Amino acid sequence: MSAYTHELTTALLAVQRATLLTQRVFHNNAKGTLSKDDHSPVTVGDFGAQALIIAALRHNFPKDEIVGEEEASSLREKKPLAEQIFALVKESRLDDAEAEEALGGPVKDEEAMLAAIDAGSSAGGNKGRIWALDPVDGTKGFLRGGQYAVCLALIVDGDVKVGVLGCPNLPVDDAAPLSADVGGEGRGVLFGAVQGEGATSRPLTNGALAEGKSISMRKVEDITQATFCESVEAAHSSHGDQAEIAKRLGITKESVRMDSQAKYGSIARGAGDLYLRLPVRKDYEEKIWDHAAGDLIVREAGGEVTDAEGKRLDFGVGRTLKRNKGVVAAPKGVHGTVLKVVQEVLGNA
Repeated sequence: MSAYTHELTTALLAVQRATLLTQRVFHNNAKGTLSKDDHSPVTVGDFGAQALIIAALRHNFPKDEIVGEEEASSLREKKPLAEQIFALVKESRLDDAEAEEALGGPVKDEEAMLAAIDAGSSAGGNKGRIWALDPVDGTKGFLRGGQYAVCLALIVDGDVKVGVLGCPNLPVDDAAPLSADVGGEGRGVLFGAVQGEGATSRPLTNGALAEGKSISMRKVEDITQATFCESVEAAHSSHGDQAEIAKRLGITKESVRMDSQAKYGSIARGAGDLYLRLPVRKDYEEKIWDHAAGDLIVREAGGEVTDAEGKRLDFGVGRTLKRNKGVVAAPKGVHGTVLKVVQEVLGNA
């Protein structure tokens, strides 16, 4: 048995339950938003999913710290919105009684929901057990009806030990070709990984966990045949640099643009091959919750993830990746080749 069996099972179930809420919001268009200080939208789904996941973590691991993306001060000032979110939180439960009980059952009341949201205020760091949570990664994708992910990772003494991604709009079929399309049946995937134990995917369900199956990155024999995954938002990653990198590598296939850590999940199971997040501003610091789960899942699936300078991502220096610039994720066999071209294009070589 893994040293992190309880943590992985709790994380998988907590993320699965939270995706039920996000899907309800997604399909009902109940996407009421607030604007954060950096003008990024926060939806009803963000708050509700964060409350559900943190409530489950506090029930199972009361001493652990949590780095969450949202905080509840704006909700305390907007009572009708808080009531709307609590109505969703209250209804979002797993069909399987044992699974629901393992998460501590429903969130008791509105105040308990707000307290759970606010419990994600850890400063992070390289000591102890810290969960990194992004309740709706790819909020703009979520709002426009595209890809998004519910992301949770456990970091122990600065090292990611457990990673889970819930991707409700990715196809269940690991062999499905990479596409930004979200239509059709057979969608909803739950990715999971424990350090040193490989990565899995399984269908998202409304109850108990479905059986997981092992996933691995595709072996790229010819780099010119690789498929790139990149962010939809030009503000998140430089599309111009990405196009130049593809050209120098001889890759002519069009990049697939999608939001969120769904990109990490997609390349981990071989639906795509390369994911680059290229710096757009020198002062920009990536958030740990935007990468922790995906980083581990790709590495456990046989990939390599570094920044643009070839350094491993450092999740032990607070709430951001302040020691890293950019992300280069690729199968181990071609990562060095891709990194060299990235550095040439960015002028780092």
